Amino acid sequence: MIRIVFFGTPEIAVKSLEYLWNSDKIEVLAVVTQPDKPAGRGHKLTESPVKRFALAHNLQVFQPKSIRKEPDIQAKLKQLEPDFFVTFAFGQILSQEVLDIPRFETINLHASLLPKYRGANPIQCAIINGDKETGICTMITELGLDCGDICLSEKIQIPDNMNCMQLLDKISDLSPKLLEKTLLDLYNGDLKPIPQCEDGVCMANKLTKAQTRIDWAKSAGEINNLIRGIYKNPSAYFLYDDKIIKVLQARVVEDCGACGELIRVTKEGVLMGCGKDCLLLLRVKPEGKGEMSARDWYNGLRK
Repeated sequence: MIRIVFFGTPEIAVKSLEYLWNSDKIEVLAVVTQPDKPAGRGHKLTESPVKRFALAHNLQVFQPKSIRKEPDIQAKLKQLEPDFFVTFAFGQILSQEVLDIPRFETINLHASLLPKYRGANPIQCAIINGDKETGICTMITELGLDCGDICLSEKIQIPDNMNCMQLLDKISDLSPKLLEKTLLDLYNGDLKPIPQCEDGVCMANKLTKAQTRIDWAKSAGEINNLIRGIYKNPSAYFLYDDKIIKVLQARVVEDCGACGELIRVTKEGVLMGCGKDCLLLLRVKPEGKGEMSARDWYNGLRK
């Protein structure tokens, strides 16, 4: 039985934790996750999805503010005598003292085909950049940012209409088996990790608020990639009559018009001019209102 401690925080990591917890070849000793954080209008302290799963299944939970600076928690993890640490969207950088605790290695699940999109935002960046393919990989965690040796990887196709939430769901579904196979093969000596090639390294940094604002001078294809890439997280937006209009769904149309100009309204939505082609807005969320069709938003402007 392979003994692991699972490090993770958001919903994307829960399926992997559940799968490993149910495995008859792996024993999950404990979970390490981020501290409870205020959420919602009432700013009520809210547990992470990983913590909720752990508590529901009587798993020991550690919630360090910064595990690198908390020797007490490090000492408790050592007492568990794990074979591996497994990290998936944990949200903190591990120190060498932490990496040295498991008997074998710390294995990280990264949501890209490294060395492309190292960093915290690989899922959104792949769509924003118009990639047709991305993937997931397991890697040996080292002190550098996502630079460790690659264990296993799996490619994922990105259809033209896929948004970041759909890609996140796909990654969540595929990750559990890849993690289990990595652990088993490493434990049995059947897998030799491969060093990353430094050619093709690119970073996936978080977007600034300014980068989420739609630039109508760009092509309709580029703008639509942005809309898909940050769908509801936090959403691409533009200003209309000094109000923020978040765009949730759109489609590229071969047409022409002045950049940022509302060209016409169709049965499907609202056509906007771009630097190349036009963008048909389908679903929007106006400031202070709920999600609605773009046509309904436009009709509301006329009242």
